[in-house]
Amino acid sequence: MPAYAIVILDTITDPAGLQVYSGKAQQSMTEGLELITAYGQIEVLEGAAPDGVVMLRFPNMADALAWYRSDAYQLALPLRKAAAACRVLLIDGAA
Repeated sequence: MPAYAIVILDTITDPAGLQVYSGKAQQSMTEGLELITAYGQIEVLEGAAPDGVVMLRFPNMADALAWYRSDAYQLALPLRKAAAACRVLLIDGAA
């Protein structure tokens, strides 16, 4: 069953720093990871509007967790945390 990583960038405080993070994060992309959307147009129906949303698809939850916990992504993670206030969710997709 596919799994998804959803990154909700509530507030971007350092756009240039986020660009640096993005380059490092791309280096962590593994086989089977698919970028679904990144910073597309957002139509907020309820709640506060985030500054951006990124969604990735993985073959399964184990692969999603392995990517997030990987050495390559862990090197990029502090850059994102310094550049934006975010929420990150991993969720199983529908079978």
